[in-house]
Order: sequence, then structure tokens, then C-alpha cells
Amino acid sequence: MFGFELTDYDKKVYEEEIDGFVPKNIIDVHTHVYTMASKKPSKGPKYWPSRVAEDNSIEDINQTYADLFPNQKVVPVIFGNPGGYLDVANAYCSEKSKEFGYPALFLSHFNDSAEFLEEQVIKGGFQGLKPYLNSCKAGVVGKDAEIYDFLPPEHLKVADKYGWKIILHISRVDRLKDPKNIKTLMEIEQKYPNVKLIVAHIGRAYAPEDLGNAFDTLKHTKNMMFDFCANTLPEATETCINAVGTKRIFFGSDLPIAKMRMYRIVENGYYINVVPRGLYGDVSNAEHMRETDEKNVTNFMYEIIRGFKKTVNKLGLTKADVEDIMCNNAANLFNVKF
Repeated sequence: MFGFELTDYDKKVYEEEIDGFVPKNIIDVHTHVYTMASKKPSKGPKYWPSRVAEDNSIEDINQTYADLFPNQKVVPVIFGNPGGYLDVANAYCSEKSKEFGYPALFLSHFNDSAEFLEEQVIKGGFQGLKPYLNSCKAGVVGKDAEIYDFLPPEHLKVADKYGWKIILHISRVDRLKDPKNIKTLMEIEQKYPNVKLIVAHIGRAYAPEDLGNAFDTLKHTKNMMFDFCANTLPEATETCINAVGTKRIFFGSDLPIAKMRMYRIVENGYYINVVPRGLYGDVSNAEHMRETDEKNVTNFMYEIIRGFKKTVNKLGLTKADVEDIMCNNAANLFNVKF
């Protein structure tokens, strides 16, 4: 699907809930931009994000923003598909970043040397790194990887040298509340103070149980930042803002998966994406998916904003706070001018 075809219900949600809430300028700090050329052949059943879109070209993402936010200007921070061919994905993002002026991050691999990263990031015009758990050291399964298994100290040292941004998707079953993850995040904060670290998805805290007491420790950070990309949970944004304030949190979508027509529920500490029946094929064995016969189901992008809006209302945040979180914080960090 090129762009996003809105239903009457989508238009109603936008007009009544989104348009008057979001600022005129938006920065989406977490987007995957790639073509089929960078995709590896899939093996086994499709995990739910791969059911939404086969690719997401720069033209596609621009059209998606035009469809979903007709009264706003949206600038994405772009990087490729971490499950694909990294060299092809990075080359495409470098080219499109220079063409459109969008900030871009370099997809790194554990095996990359510091010298290689230094050369590629500078030559490609990237502002930093996007490590991912699938690009970890040999012998480690991505879902079990500790942070240093895919973001080693060698990479952090060169990132600290240049003050690079890093968007980090943490791994392990317990996500944000995992003690090893928290310990490593605090070590990065202390040892590499020039690294601009953004913890993606608020540490993948998609259910209240995922939060644990992580922010009892993380509230003591001074530099660490968070995005609520693909996160619809009000408790997550609320807890994060209460801990670190409104200047260290960013809006992100995780496009193209934010095109998904869905809403999210939580059962027994487990998040479930509820989708229209038949839209994404047979989901009977698909983790985190459930079908519904409801007619009025909007898109993931609007659901992320709906969840954030609940936090804004509960905490009594101001319009200026919303502008900071959805635009100004990222504009200052990534040097974006509107």
C-alpha cells in the first residue's frame, strides 16, 4: 500500500482527536525507510510487523505523512530495515537523507570496526548509529542478546568521540525492567557522556508489567533520552515523563508498521494488536495479533498519539510541552529547521 488510504472513520479521528492536538511541525524520530532491494528472503512465519508493508520508500513515507497529517509538516529521522542487507539499506538512506535533508542513522553490526563506522558515518552524512539485536555477535540469539552483544564498547567509544546519536532497541524477555539492561544503560550514561542515547519504544514497555521499577534507577540519568515509538501505553509515557521530564522524550512511529490498522490491548502482561478480520492473512498462530469484526478500527499512528494524549491530559501538560515532545526536542537534537 503506497501512502495510506483513509476511511471515513480515520478522517473523523483525525479531525476530532489529532489535528487540534499535534503541532503544525512534527518530527518522527523513528522510521524505517527501505526498498525491496535491501530485503532478505523471509524464513518461517511472518512476525506481525512484516505483515504490514513489504517496503517503505522515501516517496512512500512522504505520501503517508501527507495522507495522515494533511495539515502538518512531518520530518522523519530515517534508517533502514535492520533485518535486511545493511550495506544496501545504509546506501539508500544516505542517498535519500542528502536528497531530502532528513536526518539519518547508520545501521551497525557487532562485527563493524570502529574505523569502519567512523568512515561510513562521516562519508554517508549520518548523524549516528542504529544498532539492532539481530546484528549481534556470533553465537548469541538476538532475543537473548545483552546490549553489549550488539552495541559493543568499541562502537560506543567512537560514538562518544563524535557525540553521535544512537537509537537503541533493547532485547531480552524482561525488556526495560531486565536488571542487566538497566545496569548497562547506566554504564553507558556514565562512561560515554557525549553519546546521545535514545532508548527506543520506552524500552519496549508495551504493557504496565514491562515497566517494573526501571525508572526508579533511570530517573537519576542526566543525558539518556526515550522515544515512545510504536507504544500506545499511557502508563509508559506517564512514567517516563514523571521520571525524566518533557525535554528527553520524543514522538516516533516506527513506520511502516504504523500503517497497521489496529488498536492495542494488554492481557496478563502481554500486548495484543487487535486487527480487522482477514486484513493481515491467517493470524491464528501470529504472536501478538487477534482479529475483530469491528468496523471502526483506525491506524497505529493515530493510536500512538491517542495514548500519548491520555498522558498529556492526565499530567496536565501544556501545548508547549506537546510541541517540545513532538517537534522541538528532536529539532534541537538532530538540527532540523522548518
